[in-house]
Amino acid sequence: MDFAEARRFMVDGQLRPNRVEDPRIVAAMRDLPRERFLPPTLAARAYADADVPLPGGRAMLQPLVLARLVQLAGVRRGERALVLAAGTGFGAALLAAIGADVTAVENDPALLALARAALPAAVAPGAVTLVESDPAQGHAAGAPWDVVLVEGGVADIPRAIEEQLAEGGRIVAIGLAGGPPGRALLLRRAGGTVTRLQDFDAHAPMLPAFAPAPAFAF
Repeated sequence: MDFAEARRFMVDGQLRPNRVEDPRIVAAMRDLPRERFLPPTLAARAYADADVPLPGGRAMLQPLVLARLVQLAGVRRGERALVLAAGTGFGAALLAAIGADVTAVENDPALLALARAALPAAVAPGAVTLVESDPAQGHAAGAPWDVVLVEGGVADIPRAIEEQLAEGGRIVAIGLAGGPPGRALLLRRAGGTVTRLQDFDAHAPMLPAFAPAPAFAF
């Protein structure tokens, strides 16, 4: 399979017609070897317009959804970005490629192993720091953050993560509380207050760390 040609088709057929307009994101999605962030048996699905299932019931977000989430965050070069539920690291690589200083948090050892193998060939040394921890807790040790990308579906954003935002900081995720389809969420801290907006419709699998607590049945 010609992965470079597949990347070009993905950009021209999925991203450009669907409001992905930031030239940095377009260039990064055209250049980053997305197939290297998947197990070899799944590499051929890297550029499909769909989520790609990963071990442990997780998934790599479809290219369009991830690109639009990153665009919604309005990332500026040099900003400190936190990726939660980073999976195999592709979202972290994308943020690094557009100029962010990235820390990526993941709690699945198998996915972290894939990220550690893929990132060195995709981003500059030191551009992404990987942390093995619970993504639902954020990463208070590195706070405050300018941008937080939750790479999947959430029932809600925990308050602990909101409190790790810098003034002017933003959180983006796919909210699933209202049922399908999900909606892109943008949370922003201004004047000490966090406001939230809903944006485009999007599907994303619910992240186990961000799933609602099970209700008691009587």
